[in-house]
Amino acid sequence: MSRRCELTGKKNSKANNVSHSNRRTKRLQKANIVQKRLYVPSEKRWVTAKLSTNALRTLGKIGVEEFVKRLRSVRSVS
Repeated sequence: MSRRCELTGKKNSKANNVSHSNRRTKRLQKANIVQKRLYVPSEKRWVTAKLSTNALRTLGKIGVEEFVKRLRSVRSVS
């Protein structure tokens, strides 16, 4: 499975390690993704989602119902 946020679409990015002598080598910056179980009261069930921590903050602001609606719209487009 890819390391990608299901709501925001955040994924790993490429960057450089820079040594003391200023040599650059390629490296990967991993997205801060967590797997979270969310209870949806309207459906009376748990939903599992892979989210970035930024999306978790958004989830706290918009609520679970709006989040699930957005998640379903994103998944249906993909």
